[in-house]
Amino acid sequence: MSASSQSPYAMGLEKNAANYVPLTPLTFLERSAYVYPDRVAVIHGARRFTWLESYTRARRLASALKQLGVNKGDTVAAILNNTPEMFEAHFGVPACGAVLNTINTRLDAEAVAFILNHGEARVLLTDREYSRMVKQAIALAGRADMTVIDIDDPEYTGPGERLGTQDYEALLASGSPDFVFEQPADEWEAISLNYTSGTTGNPKGVVYHHRGAYLNAMSNIVSWGMPPHSVYLWTLPMFHCNGWCFAWTMAANAGVNVCLRRVDPRLIFEAIREHGVTHYCGAPIVHSMLANAPEEWREGINHKVSGLVAAAPPPAAVIEGMAKIGFDITHVYGLTETYGPAAVCAKHDEWRNLPLAEQVTLNGRQGVRYHAQEGITVMDPNTMEPVPWDGETMGEIMFRGNLVMKGYLKNPDATAESFRGGWYHTGDLAVMQPDGYVKIKDRSKDIIISGGENISSIEVEDALYKHPAVMAAAVVALPDEKWGEVPCAFVELREGTEASAEAIVAHCREHLAGFKVPKKIIFGELPKTSTGKIQKFVLREQARSTASFE
Repeated sequence: MSASSQSPYAMGLEKNAANYVPLTPLTFLERSAYVYPDRVAVIHGARRFTWLESYTRARRLASALKQLGVNKGDTVAAILNNTPEMFEAHFGVPACGAVLNTINTRLDAEAVAFILNHGEARVLLTDREYSRMVKQAIALAGRADMTVIDIDDPEYTGPGERLGTQDYEALLASGSPDFVFEQPADEWEAISLNYTSGTTGNPKGVVYHHRGAYLNAMSNIVSWGMPPHSVYLWTLPMFHCNGWCFAWTMAANAGVNVCLRRVDPRLIFEAIREHGVTHYCGAPIVHSMLANAPEEWREGINHKVSGLVAAAPPPAAVIEGMAKIGFDITHVYGLTETYGPAAVCAKHDEWRNLPLAEQVTLNGRQGVRYHAQEGITVMDPNTMEPVPWDGETMGEIMFRGNLVMKGYLKNPDATAESFRGGWYHTGDLAVMQPDGYVKIKDRSKDIIISGGENISSIEVEDALYKHPAVMAAAVVALPDEKWGEVPCAFVELREGTEASAEAIVAHCREHLAGFKVPKKIIFGELPKTSTGKIQKFVLREQARSTASFE
């Protein structure tokens, strides 16, 4: 197109400081402090902070970090529970141009040492509860150059020592309450670093940008339908995908953050009752614990409580159990690489008129894209062609849009492979149902191939959860000389119940085809991550070890 025929919309209408500002969730905290300075923002034990106080503390943190020599693009690591300090770090760290690396508190010293070195952390904020592990990690990493700041939470009364040069409150006192948040020059700049679980080899560092954090924080509100000033209980660790971006979400919502150091069903019900909690998030096991808790623990809770369930496909029995106690559960789906939830099982009003079993089936799907995500689909990973919407043809779930990571830190090959064909490859196998909703069948590594037939471990687990004595269940492949692989079920029973392996197998035969029925049942407590996700890689090793002795 010649200059003379150029569209009038392309002339004299350029971006400028008045009409374009890079997106960043830092502005959410600034706004809530401006509009609602005296509203309570954070509750933790006896401590209360208003939005203005939280903003001031974040400004002090940003200022103090600058004085410690933290520069734009540096990494500040945090090994913290769900505490006010962790919430403040989500704003104070990026407000000085740095990148926040929240580290899983359950990792061992070797894994933490790798993360501290790979992420090149300049400063580490650490809770006294983890001092033994952190001390070993620092020594293993050889990081004498890293500044360590201690958080001594008054809600923690257990053992531990201080490792740093000063404590967090002293650090804040050294910072200026008038520090001006440094906004990113480009919304593509990194805001946080999250490491994957690393079940095979070293974990990968997933990098988030300001734009994605902003958009997913807003999508959490819109896609979930959160009213303003919601009261949010931190049952989900803030270190996990930055708490699914809910630290930034709650600043946008100008709600109340109710902190919780550890997941305990009695403490959860107490917090819901005392503070009027309206919203919380968690893995299926967290919801299962609540659904199966003694009824008297729920006494006095008469208001609506909404929960998001994710981290693993929720068994139908969990969704049904939560419905029976009056909690409104919404299923979301995503990965560390998609800022946490990037898809939602969007509900339809007419579903409420269906029998509960049908509602449970519909609400247990991975669903459709989040409002700020551009696409979720199921494709053949080899041809990159979409699968038919028949509910039968399996393919790989793929995402595209603003809620996809920048990439993996210092790992261009893994980044390129994950974005092959212009879509992010999740590794999750699923079908596309006739209404366009995605339904996971399994992780590609969790499919059991028995005698040439594919068996979905999720389908078998769903059957196990229907047994009244089953609290948690996981199914993995057991090596078999005849069939190659057969299903092996690990079962954790509800407290005060009993069930034999024969009874569990008989129950499964009522719900599954014969070849899908577990050939071995192993009882015991299941290994779980800090977010409640069952660690199948541990169970696979146990199954292989069991098979080798038979």
